[in-house]
Amino acid sequence: MKLTPVQINIAEYPAALHPYFDGAKLYDSSCSPNARVYFIDKDTGYFLKIGRVADLGHEYEMTRYFHTKGLAAAVVEYCFDAGQDYLLTEKLKGDDCTTVKYLEQPKRLAELLGEQLSLLHSLDYRDCMSGCAVTNHTEQYLLKAKRNKLTGNFDKSNFPNSFGYASEDEAWAVVEKYGRLLKTDTLLHGDYCLPNVILDDWSFSGFVDLDSGGVGDKHVDLFWGAWTLWFNLKTNKYRNRFLDAYGRDKIDEDLLRVIAAAEVFR
Repeated sequence: MKLTPVQINIAEYPAALHPYFDGAKLYDSSCSPNARVYFIDKDTGYFLKIGRVADLGHEYEMTRYFHTKGLAAAVVEYCFDAGQDYLLTEKLKGDDCTTVKYLEQPKRLAELLGEQLSLLHSLDYRDCMSGCAVTNHTEQYLLKAKRNKLTGNFDKSNFPNSFGYASEDEAWAVVEKYGRLLKTDTLLHGDYCLPNVILDDWSFSGFVDLDSGGVGDKHVDLFWGAWTLWFNLKTNKYRNRFLDAYGRDKIDEDLLRVIAAAEVFR
């Protein structure tokens, strides 16, 4: 995670946030054009995420829910003002999995990623149905793919050949025929990538960026777990190690191909 020192005009932010800014050093840690993220170096540390109004509501709900399971940081403040959402969370102890010391041990990292995902997915989804903000992730997931298909949003540039499809029609045919096989029986992170898993010297500390979470099909997380190893390590050779650590008996490779087909409609 890159931290760039910044200065801000506190008066431009909601009053509820002012005590956290007071006397603190601030750093920009944004990694997406869709949201601004600041690290506030005060107390044990805070992260402030800023998005368009209503954009962070889902992330707020999912972060709060994951925190009740001991899987995410505590939410300190959630507010909106002047067309923007503000989500302030405590900093988890440790660093994300793109830190050099983790990337330097790719075999260990791939295994840990698989084992931790298996632990997340082992939670009883029926318990999650009573407290989780999104209990129909699969329905929403397929509807989003359909909307993007209708509006021509087809992009396979971020996927290696083993995940992608040659054409829009080829990918959509798979979604149409086999999308109904996806289940809704697993608590998902939704964006299970290395920057979103925090470790404290190889011990799991928690998850961040939970705006895509909910109860859905486990193969969504499995797809992204395999993808992030390819993307961040610049090779696909740790994919099998990750899937083996998760448990091959719990994986349907055909459903991974269905997820791959849906994901090109973004």
